[in-house]
Amino acid sequence: DDLTKISKAAKIMERMVNQNIFDDIAQDFKYFEDASDEFRDQQGTLLPLWEFQYKTKRLAVTAISWNPKYKDLFAVGYGSYNFMKQGQGMLVLYTLKNPSFPEYIFNSESGIMCLDFHNDYPYLVAVGFYDGNVAVYNLKKATTQPSYKSNPKSGKHMEPVWQVKWQKNDMDNNLNFFSVSSDGRIVSWTLVKNELFHIDVIKLSMEGTTMQRPEGLQLQMLGCGTAFDFHKKIDYLFLVGTEEGKIYKCSKYYSSHFMDVFEAHHMAVDSVSWNPYHLKVFISCSSDWTVKIWDHTIKSPLFIYNLNSAVADVAWSPYSSTVFAAVTIDCKAHVFDLNINKYEALCTQQVLTKRKNKITHIQFNPVYPVVIIGDEQGHVISLKLSPNLRRMPK
Repeated sequence: DDLTKISKAAKIMERMVNQNIFDDIAQDFKYFEDASDEFRDQQGTLLPLWEFQYKTKRLAVTAISWNPKYKDLFAVGYGSYNFMKQGQGMLVLYTLKNPSFPEYIFNSESGIMCLDFHNDYPYLVAVGFYDGNVAVYNLKKATTQPSYKSNPKSGKHMEPVWQVKWQKNDMDNNLNFFSVSSDGRIVSWTLVKNELFHIDVIKLSMEGTTMQRPEGLQLQMLGCGTAFDFHKKIDYLFLVGTEEGKIYKCSKYYSSHFMDVFEAHHMAVDSVSWNPYHLKVFISCSSDWTVKIWDHTIKSPLFIYNLNSAVADVAWSPYSSTVFAAVTIDCKAHVFDLNINKYEALCTQQVLTKRKNKITHIQFNPVYPVVIIGDEQGHVISLKLSPNLRRMPK
């Protein structure tokens, strides 16, 4: 096929041209180390590198994820957090080797709210939509449609899906992922042949909130799940953040009750994640301006940080157990290292100009000293951490 022969050569050419155009940024990415770090008292900076954008029709960046195998490739989900302005969504994959145009583009009927790459099959992307559906895209297939998609018959969610996460394969070695949604259900999806099968793992009920109706009926109010994360080593253990600000500690084996409840925040929990190194510790952030660090065996937080603005996302670094970064909607990024300073951020930096814009997500690259940050206008900016922000603990 002549086209594929040309397209491979054209792709390499395009990357070379891009490397020439953005040569100064490529040099910074590889070699620049901020020398002024030596004279700042352990403070650090973020150096802006490439900015990625595509014709996304004013959609916001609603999800970012690095590919586990190709360390320069990342996926961006586009949708809208404004429920009055819902429309189409997009799944776009960019590489650092080509900042001017995406590698893959998929259009969807509903806005994308979350995505996750499979760890062992890096060409599989699980996606959750605003309309409550979930889907799996296969990057190996030359089609723009998902390989698997839920439908109203196969138990789709009734509300937006806020997070999806791949799990270990089930007993029959079928692929399997979980999703959490505002409808209060946490659902396990299994890929069998060419269909998605679902099992409701847990229903989040709000304690003490049965509504008494005049006819004597009791209505059970459902909690609204907003974020969740699975423990790195204990396979059945996971945390769920909710719209009321509580965090539930749950097990895959008990569907009726929770192992524990943390009265974590006063507003919706925007993100919750386990520390990759320290198995008892997890972090949560919320629109109530705070980031909190917890030990899951203790009811009260170990650390509380007030960042003076609603916190949109928080992420642990892959290289140190004590470094994490948070982004606030006033367009600032904050990087902390508890090993150096337990009270203040080592770096608080205005990353974007504020004109009616908000930051939505942040992710650390698994290998390079780079973070990517997405905003409400559909831009993704990559930034390099200065040496003070990426010290390895002894």
